[in-house]
Amino acid sequence: MAELPELVKDLALILVVAGTVTLIFKKLRQPLVLGYIVAGFLVSPHMPYTMSVMDSADVKTWADIGVIFLLFSLGLDFSFKKILKMGAAPVIAACSIIFCMMMMGFSSGKLFGWRQMDCIFLGGMLAMSSTTIIYKAFDDLGLRQQRFAGLVMSVLILEDVLAIVMMVMLAAVAGGSSPDGGQMLRSVLSIAFFLILWFVVGIFLIPMFLRNVRKLINEETLLIVSLGLCCLMAVVSTQVGFSSAFGAFVMGSILAETVEADKIIKLVEPVKNLFGAIFFVSVGMLVEPRILVEYALPVVTIVLTILIGQAVLGSFGYLLSGQPLKTAMKCGFSMAQIGEFAFIIASLGLSLGVISNFLYPVVVAVSVITTFLTPYMMRAATPCYTLMERRLPSGVIVFLNHITLSHPSTSAAKNKWKSLITQMTINVVIYSILSIAIIFVMLTVFLPFIRHILSGWHWTANFVCGALTVLFISPFLRAMVMKKNHSEEFKGLWAESRLNHLPLIFTIIVRVVIACSFVFYVCNYLSRFANAFIITIAVALVIGMVLSRRLKHSSIRLERLFIKNLRSRDIEAQVHGRKRPLYEGHLLDRDIHLADFDIPADSMWAGRTLAELSLRQKFGVHVSSILRANRRMNIPDGSSVIFPGDRVRVVGSDDQLTNMGAALREEVYGDDPEFEKREMKLRQMVITGSSPFIGKTLQESGIRSDYNCMVVGIEEGEENLSQMEPGHRFSKGDIIWVVGEEESLMKLKVED
Repeated sequence: MAELPELVKDLALILVVAGTVTLIFKKLRQPLVLGYIVAGFLVSPHMPYTMSVMDSADVKTWADIGVIFLLFSLGLDFSFKKILKMGAAPVIAACSIIFCMMMMGFSSGKLFGWRQMDCIFLGGMLAMSSTTIIYKAFDDLGLRQQRFAGLVMSVLILEDVLAIVMMVMLAAVAGGSSPDGGQMLRSVLSIAFFLILWFVVGIFLIPMFLRNVRKLINEETLLIVSLGLCCLMAVVSTQVGFSSAFGAFVMGSILAETVEADKIIKLVEPVKNLFGAIFFVSVGMLVEPRILVEYALPVVTIVLTILIGQAVLGSFGYLLSGQPLKTAMKCGFSMAQIGEFAFIIASLGLSLGVISNFLYPVVVAVSVITTFLTPYMMRAATPCYTLMERRLPSGVIVFLNHITLSHPSTSAAKNKWKSLITQMTINVVIYSILSIAIIFVMLTVFLPFIRHILSGWHWTANFVCGALTVLFISPFLRAMVMKKNHSEEFKGLWAESRLNHLPLIFTIIVRVVIACSFVFYVCNYLSRFANAFIITIAVALVIGMVLSRRLKHSSIRLERLFIKNLRSRDIEAQVHGRKRPLYEGHLLDRDIHLADFDIPADSMWAGRTLAELSLRQKFGVHVSSILRANRRMNIPDGSSVIFPGDRVRVVGSDDQLTNMGAALREEVYGDDPEFEKREMKLRQMVITGSSPFIGKTLQESGIRSDYNCMVVGIEEGEENLSQMEPGHRFSKGDIIWVVGEEESLMKLKVED
């Protein structure tokens, strides 16, 4: 008999222990992430009294796959359009919190005399709050429908994105002997370049591919295709110098803009849970009790740094973003913990060999402690605000409520020049990146190939390569020069004043020069002619591109395809009624907002009308719509019935929505402790002379209404069973067959 591989034995041990521990943590209403870490500690070689994992290297490989799928799932929940629509407030809050917490983490490490790289990575770990833990805590405490919870989740989305950028920067910094400003700037620029390139190319190709094969794809093939794209981008990312996790996140964010995104999220969820569990178990395996005892003081200090830092500096970050003091404190206190990204950053540092071995178990211990304290910190926000309001002068409270770097813009304050320049800059950046990518591929891949094919015809090969390169980039160069020249802002500024004519013409000249520089580079790389001649050719080619109607139609067609792919998920959401209405933004200014509630299958509300539920009278809320399957019922009246699985959209304040959510969770039927007695059985009964049913019809007998049983038929002959009509009268000797629960059948038999 073949020997079972060690990996299978290790996986059996990991999953059995993790399953047992997480069931206990579920019973204790604690985050499952902590259960995985505890399970990892129990199966680690550092625990002498339990079975240990035999091959840690294989488990580490599976854990690396877990990081890839975790980041892929995070990308699926992320949307570039959401970030752009958030405005400046979440950006200000996220950047200020990350900067302050990084500085506090770095200072904490310096306080204990740790190495500089340990301090830098510690700062990165402390800067990232845990999206998973905070979301779970909001759900457990019934706070998810409150307005401040939405603000926290917006900042957490930005933190997750910035964490990806930070990981790439930390990897770049770790490659040198010391952090260097120029190196960090190059890292940021390279991240931006590849992020825009991959996103733009991905939005062109992937939705179009999925749309063309939609009829061929079922759940199984969609899962395989999605994970294949994830792993492909992870490989490409590592080839260009980034981490595999960064590539997985990018692919997830691209797929998030497709119509199939919701299906992919559901399909990938079990895979992410499996490999994610192994990753968090591997985190727990690195915990050494000896190190925790030795570094007890740093652990306590870092915990206090996170709690106080997020409570004070986190709240201040939300104040800067324009939130009132009470809301800012609720948000800041909610973020006082670290979680999954701290482990991922620590794993990165260990894999690069730039951080000390003690730092990982220290961070895990800090995460465990702060996670346990998260619900208490959330509850402490309101009492702390009440204490501050009572002790501080009213002038200080008013001053804190008006600290902000974010001012909502009004239509009167919009600047046409600012809008026009911003749009032109975005277009130039995107089309430049696409042109650079094409030039790079043509000169590094196609040029050697064509030179090999046309060996001995060096200049002919160069000409073919140059002509094709210019042809491929010409739609982008034309769009770079001509786009926005006929926009409302451009025409409005041109008509406003003659003084605007020269600056507007200058914007066109600048873009022509940029476009010429690309053609100039290609010609100069391949021909080595005099610069003046090359510039003349470049200008002539750009003018030809501008005047070409074919290129105009090509660039317009490409842009429309991109916009169509980018908006496809929004269009699908609007068609099925899942997209939030535009008036929500106006409600927020009046301290009320929208919240969605899912009706559980065991809810006592199911089957009742809105008039019977009296939600407005009980809680003060208004039901704006009901989503059932793919159909939305807007402005339902009192006769509308609620069914299990309905998603009810409600308008109200934080307190009103919280009270309604608590009632919805409490008013359920619960489990049936005696479900074994509910088994349905079939019995044969003979109507005797003393039966009370003789002379009565089936309807008059009360077998259904009084005994909760049902007559399924009456025997006629040895093999025939006929259906009994409601008007049939029982007579002596009738043989009937009855279905019901055991207790009801026994009661019926006694009566008979």
